[in-house]
Amino acid sequence: MNKKQAICPGSFDPITYGHLDIISRGASVFDEVIVVVANNQSKSSLFSVEERMNLIKETTKDIPNIKVDTCNGLLMDYIRTTDARVILRGLRAVSDFEYEMQITSINRKLDDSVETFFMMTNNQYSFLSSSIVKEVAKYHSPVSDLVPKIVEEALKEKYAK
Repeated sequence: MNKKQAICPGSFDPITYGHLDIISRGASVFDEVIVVVANNQSKSSLFSVEERMNLIKETTKDIPNIKVDTCNGLLMDYIRTTDARVILRGLRAVSDFEYEMQITSINRKLDDSVETFFMMTNNQYSFLSSSIVKEVAKYHSPVSDLVPKIVEEALKEKYAK
């Protein structure tokens, strides 16, 4: 029997409870979820790729069927190196849909054997983004209900400098 793998891509700068909601729920549907940290050089990130990967590994360590990896180029090129035929994406609100539809359309053009599965984020995280978390943390406001403790500590350390 073939293992059903899904790729869950993102920048995860940093990982939030919203991301973890999608990852953990995806892990209950698929045999394996590969969380792929995008290394987008056109974006300036707060955390390095290695730091983001370590935070994801730490926050998902209790979910046995999660792998964490990184990708430098197109996601579709990365997918060709795996047995995965599914991209798992979270949607927070209708505003996410148009962007996600464009990405899905180009991905289908590049490889129509790969499907994209959209999962609605839990309502309590529908407002949550890494950008919002960074903005709140930058001004030393509490983010404990937005990110796991290890991420909160990493943010405090970054913004203490």
